[in-house]
Amino acid sequence: MEYTATKGHVPDSTVSDIVVIEDDKLMRELLVEWLSAEGYSVRTGAAGDVQPAATHLVIVDVYMPRQEGASRMRAVRAAYPRTPLIAISGQFRSGLAGPCTAAAELGVREVIAKPFARRDLLAAVFAVIGAAR
Repeated sequence: MEYTATKGHVPDSTVSDIVVIEDDKLMRELLVEWLSAEGYSVRTGAAGDVQPAATHLVIVDVYMPRQEGASRMRAVRAAYPRTPLIAISGQFRSGLAGPCTAAAELGVREVIAKPFARRDLLAAVFAVIGAAR
């Protein structure tokens, strides 16, 4: 799938930087593989890892063991106050992708229901920050 950058989506830098907060190791590794293959720089975290740093996008699994999704999103939003978020979860209804009003109140720009295809993830990332630089 080919993507074209939209002016104004990505802050100036040499590489688009993405943080992935995902508790499941296999899923985290898959997201890193997909995003890295597209040229994005990817850092990862697991449940409890919310370390503020300059980044272009945070992808976070909303439903994690022993953690309420909304409180997780608020913690991520507090750590990354100006960074757009994409929420992923197996708790979203199947086929859900795109913007979501309730999630938007928590600062989420796109939501994606698990399981999802690589093209779904890349389309959401592109919609939020554009192509990798």
